[in-house]
Amino acid sequence: MGMAKLVAELGLLENPQHSLEYLEEVERLGEEIVRDKQEVVALDRRRNQNREALRALHRPDHGKTWLTLGSLLIKTPTNKAKELLEHDQVQLDMQINKLRSDLKVKVNRLRDMEFQSPVPGLMLSPLTRSELSAVGQVIGRHA
Repeated sequence: MGMAKLVAELGLLENPQHSLEYLEEVERLGEEIVRDKQEVVALDRRRNQNREALRALHRPDHGKTWLTLGSLLIKTPTNKAKELLEHDQVQLDMQINKLRSDLKVKVNRLRDMEFQSPVPGLMLSPLTRSELSAVGQVIGRHA
């Protein structure tokens, strides 16, 4: 949608205060979306580092492993280090999934504020195991 049409739709020239508030809200929401996307990237990077560390810990057991926790460097039993990393992976997965689901809502809200249609397919979710099994049976695969 062109800027002239947006100005006409909202009556931005008739009420400058309302116009400013509207544009501030659009800008704030856009910044939140960018910030959330950056947070997802940072969390995903950390998740990949944890995955690398877990893979390295699957090598022959040395009994104890050096592990960084924040700014601390500690020596801990290897099995305890694995537990901590696996727990961290679960927490990271939950945070990433929550951010991604919130992003879908925010993106659609922003597009609505800009008088654009929702992103096609944005609100899709993956098939559950039972749904995937049913699809497999319909197409002749046995699950």
